Amino acid sequence: MSGASGGRRLRGLVRPYVVTGGRAHASRNTFDAVTVVIATREQVSGLSPEKKRLMELCRGGALSVAEIAAHLSLPMSVTKVLLSDLVDSGHIATHAAVSHTARPDMKLLKDVLDGLRARL
Repeated sequence: MSGASGGRRLRGLVRPYVVTGGRAHASRNTFDAVTVVIATREQVSGLSPEKKRLMELCRGGALSVAEIAAHLSLPMSVTKVLLSDLVDSGHIATHAAVSHTARPDMKLLKDVLDGLRARL
């Protein structure tokens, strides 16, 4: 096979269980699709190619688990296993997404609206 399409086909030959070392679930860490991930270490030597790519992505700023999976073209379950390993090794930190949004302060909104009306 030659050309770009041959390279894409070969990439698809690596099965998810190979990437995760045969594990189907994360160790003790659980993540939602919207969990935010941040790199905490610069050192990536000794990491698998997929974990290195994940770390490169997270160095650019905080990303959600879903965004990381999409960028890496990996299933969410595989991405979660990789993330779990990186949390365990101290390479990344995670933050749960806010489960509910706080209601805006109605008095503050009214004051802003009154202020805008006064200027017009």
